[in-house]
Amino acid sequence: MSRTRIVGFAVGVAGFLLALVLPLGLEPRAARALAVLVLMMAWWFTEALPIYATALAPLALYPPLGVLSLQGAALPYVDGFVFLFLGGMVIAAAMERTGLHRRIALRVMRAVGTDPKRLLLGFMIATAFVSLWISNTATATMMFPIGMAVIAELEARTGRRLVHYGCAVMLSIAYAANIGGMGTLIGTAPNAQFASIAQARLGVTVGFAPFLWIGLPAVGMLLPLGWLALWRVGRREGLEASSGAAAVDAQLSAMGRMSRGEKTVLAVFVCAAILWILSQPIAGAIGKPASRLLGLKFGSKEFEWSVAVAAGIVLLSTRLADGPHLRKISWETLLLIGGGLAMAAGIEQGGLGAWAGGQLRGLGSLPPPAQVGLASFAAVFISAFASNTATVAILLPLLAGVLGRDALPALAAASLGASCDFMLPAGTPPNAIVFGSGYVTVPRMMRVGAVLDLVSAVVVALWAIVAVRMLFGPS
Repeated sequence: MSRTRIVGFAVGVAGFLLALVLPLGLEPRAARALAVLVLMMAWWFTEALPIYATALAPLALYPPLGVLSLQGAALPYVDGFVFLFLGGMVIAAAMERTGLHRRIALRVMRAVGTDPKRLLLGFMIATAFVSLWISNTATATMMFPIGMAVIAELEARTGRRLVHYGCAVMLSIAYAANIGGMGTLIGTAPNAQFASIAQARLGVTVGFAPFLWIGLPAVGMLLPLGWLALWRVGRREGLEASSGAAAVDAQLSAMGRMSRGEKTVLAVFVCAAILWILSQPIAGAIGKPASRLLGLKFGSKEFEWSVAVAAGIVLLSTRLADGPHLRKISWETLLLIGGGLAMAAGIEQGGLGAWAGGQLRGLGSLPPPAQVGLASFAAVFISAFASNTATVAILLPLLAGVLGRDALPALAAASLGASCDFMLPAGTPPNAIVFGSGYVTVPRMMRVGAVLDLVSAVVVALWAIVAVRMLFGPS
């Protein structure tokens, strides 16, 4: 175990014990919730234990400490949004097994154009589109060899190593994978966490379709900004309009015609996406009869996760999502989502949220734009050192406790901002993946990424205010 992890483990245990014994003016139950929060923050930030293991802390500690009952601590781990995310990951596994995600990416790149400037944009659009539906790590892993093949083709044509353009292509894959995940409710875990906290703490339902209006425009604004920043790097090669079309065409040709499995996965995916988008009107039509006849609550949230589970069952029954690819699913992410929701439940029901709101009431007195801006910048900054899931799991319950019913824009900004980490190789898995290409250096990544981090924090904050106002009215 590294020194950082050892120190983080010790700090977490010490903070846990101190929160239990120091006279902080808290009710006993709130003090115990604070102790668990301090422990989880220290261990998540330093990865003293695997982050999914830390996510189990509420289940292990809340019942004996009297913060929540065993049932109350366990229920968040089987929240509907966990099943929604699971269904999306099964679809992603089937795409990977059949190669559909790779075919989609290559087709998008070929359609955008393959001269150097457009090719860079094509990489970003293709990567972001795939990342809307599968994890950013899987997307970057899939796009990485495609990028290396295209770079090799261009280097063979020019007879020299393309240091600048190679760096731009590699960073375009990492950045677009992070940005693309912001676009849909299943694109990355923080999106599902945001929707769940909004419903549980504010009583606001953010379904699949409403989230598209929040996430997709943010993707649409950040992708061109990333492209412009990276083209400033890539254009230093002075490449002519000769393209990497041969490399893209060769890989498409090698894939052959669309297989039956690809067609089936595509059909399931399209049907699920359409049902998710139409979830609110469909749930509205069948929700009341279901409630009257069966005594079941059946809103858009329940409909969306039911569709996800049904899609997963279809793909599993047809063996298009098989064992080896299912084992690649980030199962620990499901624990992270559940752990974050369980921690939030303890903070709220243990009284810690109300206490934090009192201590940080100065934040609540700030103008709403300042609140949203602080939330966005805090999420971008913290996500450079902790996973975006852990960042959101910590920030959202605190923001909801401090800002109360007016917290929705800040929650949206923090959730989107947690995906905007472009500066450090260790910040996100896609950053680390492309760093291994040999084309990306830390100084260059930091120079480009620092600017994008700042710009993204501003864009996300402004858009969160506008989007929430359009969808849900003034806060």
